[in-house]
Amino acid sequence: MTFDLSLYLITDPKMCAERGLVETVMAAVRGGVTMVQLRDKHASDAELIEQAKALKKALVGSGVPLIINDRLEVALAADADGLHIGQTDGNAAAARKALGSDAILGLSINTAEQLAKADTSLLDYVGLGPVFATATKSDHESPLGFDGLAALAAISPLPSVAIGGLQAQHVDAVEKAGARGVAIISAICAALDPQAASQQFATNSF
Repeated sequence: MTFDLSLYLITDPKMCAERGLVETVMAAVRGGVTMVQLRDKHASDAELIEQAKALKKALVGSGVPLIINDRLEVALAADADGLHIGQTDGNAAAARKALGSDAILGLSINTAEQLAKADTSLLDYVGLGPVFATATKSDHESPLGFDGLAALAAISPLPSVAIGGLQAQHVDAVEKAGARGVAIISAICAALDPQAASQQFATNSF
């Protein structure tokens, strides 16, 4: 499946709660978001499947793929477009076998060692970060900064998306570092107007 990493939205359940998950995501899509990842570390599989199905239905016709964070069974049950896994979230080979060759599969990378160990033939893209420290993930690894991001992007055989504390003014620096896009959580999900916030990123887009 074709995909565009340039503006990759990752949902946060608390930040999306007041407006509603589907409403927040669709406002962001209207603003220019090109990919959506459903992420909720605390929801049950059943709850996440329900959310994923609602998002998948809402995204029909938009051309924006729906990626599930971590939960392979949820991705399969909801017929999502793909899965994103972390270093401790599962096995890329098992995920690829279950999802099939057409699904989008991404992996989080923080170091050159992690990248070297990854079987990139199974993957479609890598998430590089965090670029900056971020409150949305308290257990994140050491921030890369733009120099670290550039070093990893340069040796990655796959397209990469940068994540971690990024704002609209950072898009140019991320592009110069060699990543194909920015992954955003709070700057869109917590914005008073997710559509306008997304448009700010899209204006500086890749």
